Amino acid sequence: MIIEQIYTKCLAQGAYYVESNGEAFLIDPLRETKPYLDLLEKQQSKLKYIFETHFHADFVSGHLDLAKKTGATIVFGPTAQTDYDIHQAKDNEIFQIGAIQIKVLHTPGHTMESSTFLLLDEAGKEKAIFTGDTLFIGDVGRPDLAIKSDVTEEDLAGLLYDSLRHKIMPLADDIIVYPAHGAGSACGKNMSKETYDTLGNQKKTNYALRADMTKTEFTKEVLTGLTAAPGYFALNAKMNKMGYTDIDTIYQNNLQALSLEQFKTAIQTENVLLLDTRSPSDFSQNFIASAINIGLNGDFAPWVGSLIQDWERPILLITDIGREKETITRLARVGYHHVLGYLEGGIDTWTNNHQPTENINNITATTLEKRLEKEELTIIDARRASEYNSQHITTALNYPLNDIHQSDREELSKDLHYYIHCAGGYRSMILSSILHHKGFRNITNIIGGFNSIKETTIPQTTFVCPSTLG
Repeated sequence: MIIEQIYTKCLAQGAYYVESNGEAFLIDPLRETKPYLDLLEKQQSKLKYIFETHFHADFVSGHLDLAKKTGATIVFGPTAQTDYDIHQAKDNEIFQIGAIQIKVLHTPGHTMESSTFLLLDEAGKEKAIFTGDTLFIGDVGRPDLAIKSDVTEEDLAGLLYDSLRHKIMPLADDIIVYPAHGAGSACGKNMSKETYDTLGNQKKTNYALRADMTKTEFTKEVLTGLTAAPGYFALNAKMNKMGYTDIDTIYQNNLQALSLEQFKTAIQTENVLLLDTRSPSDFSQNFIASAINIGLNGDFAPWVGSLIQDWERPILLITDIGREKETITRLARVGYHHVLGYLEGGIDTWTNNHQPTENINNITATTLEKRLEKEELTIIDARRASEYNSQHITTALNYPLNDIHQSDREELSKDLHYYIHCAGGYRSMILSSILHHKGFRNITNIIGGFNSIKETTIPQTTFVCPSTLG
């Protein structure tokens, strides 16, 4: 038996390939099919089943394309309703793959159809559970994403409590827990950086698995501190439930190299978005006016999904040479596939032909420190509220990038000069580019973000937990 976790860091997502005696199954695959098809070919295995733990909200699954290309059966848990053919499994139903078995445990709570898949090895021993978003390492799935008129988040939290205690916690301590996500995913609030663990250790360390916890206590804890779900979640869940354009068609339509003249003409397209995926430092030096920077070397797809609210908006790409297909793949993972094309030759094509560019000023934390000694500056902290509340420059204003579309946000003034930072520089350049797009010109980005600022003597406020006070 082979168990392989295929972890994608930018989405903090784990897919799983399991094989026995020439037969294989996949759990929660991403949208692009090639990595899985290559693995099947390498192992000379036949894909028998594609198990989906639930209707994912944070990415578009590759189950439909893989089923078409391999003939594998798509399996969802009880209550799942789709617009395409699936096997809707019964609770405790068992599937045979080679010499091993998968048992379906219906574990509603994150969503109503959420299921955990229990792996039994060749000897029939319970070996591992693939928990999807029901149980993470250090956390559980948020129960506020599948609320309906007749199902509240409190209802879902109660169901999740029962699922954990009646289906998962009675299992043996040596069983390995393989979740769908790790730290960085918006599907939970306190996930570990570890991507798997024993169930026994989770019973000891995961707050949601405390043996003495009541359902009321669980509901309160699991619903406390949840941030608003990113706007693209509903879109992705709908696509996973109803179907979508196959990935090969997306490549055919989106992977279009545009000459300088074609690109300039396309810029005139109504409502077009210029998306520059280069690094923050490269972008800041020279970029095309109105371009938004979301770098590929970061949490690219989640930030695209959170910031670009109109998923049908046509997109023009400026990328590093050779990363065009990667960009389109990562956009498609979160449901964005209205790309008109990319500038052939990248930004060099633009600058070598003497086209105008813009730039954003950068300074170090040390330079910021020196300026603050001489004058008052307006500092914007682009980190999440929880990060800001933990520790921040005393005079800084919190303007979280993830909340940028909230209607009740205080408007910034184009007459002021803003010094912007995040933790390391990725989010601050995104925010700087968005403000520049909106006509702000008095912007300075702090290189290295708060990680560098902490090493200076700039006055900082640190949150102290009341329980530690004497």
